[in-house]
Amino acid sequence: MKANLASALEYRASLVSQVLGMFINNALWVFFWTLYFTRFPVLRGWTLEDVVVLWAAASTSYGLAVGLMGNVRRLPQLIVQGQLDYFLALPKDVLLHVLVSQIRMIHLGDLLFGPVVLLAVVRPTWGQVAVFAAATVLAALVLLGFLILLGSLTFFLGSAEAVTDQVHNALLHFATYPATIFDGGVRVLLYTVLPAAFISTVPVELVRSFSWTGMLWLACAAAAFMGLGIWTFRRGLRRYESGNLMMMRS
Repeated sequence: MKANLASALEYRASLVSQVLGMFINNALWVFFWTLYFTRFPVLRGWTLEDVVVLWAAASTSYGLAVGLMGNVRRLPQLIVQGQLDYFLALPKDVLLHVLVSQIRMIHLGDLLFGPVVLLAVVRPTWGQVAVFAAATVLAALVLLGFLILLGSLTFFLGSAEAVTDQVHNALLHFATYPATIFDGGVRVLLYTVLPAAFISTVPVELVRSFSWTGMLWLACAAAAFMGLGIWTFRRGLRRYESGNLMMMRS
């Protein structure tokens, strides 16, 4: 990770433009919600401040999971193309080494956006900042575990990049809306198979009204998805077929 950051800093103009571009993209969505709440002040018990916290939590958790662990989105490609050979040859944990071998600089804009918009718009107390930090780290683990699980299915399904991309996009879509606006089966889906609610809605509820029970549920979700993701990757690794590639790294 240190080497990746050093490499990115060699092209500072590109790095700044990517980070700033993502920051502006997220800010435009918050502006959209601001316009919405000027006309409809409350949405099923949610206010503009709640939605700002939702976007802050979703952005921060995504920046932590996908920005810092950049290769999690490339798992299907690495598996299909036999590019895990390099990692298997070294005395490191294969999955962890794969994940940290790339940093997605553009998503550092997400990581920056979350805390900035939280402090600038919501003006939380120190206690709420601490809850937000803990909740977003756990939410990032939920997201990371889910993406590891999703990518590891390639071991069993073969080329599944299109499917994993669609599921990933669906997760992001639902994570940017309060889970409370959905009813019945869709809401159940967002707390189970497609854990979008744990990435955004649950952190908001914890910041708004903290409870140890809610934090425990979020921690259990993080442990469950990370455990399932790691277990699936290790099981799938037994089925991995080498690409017989010679790769060199500096």
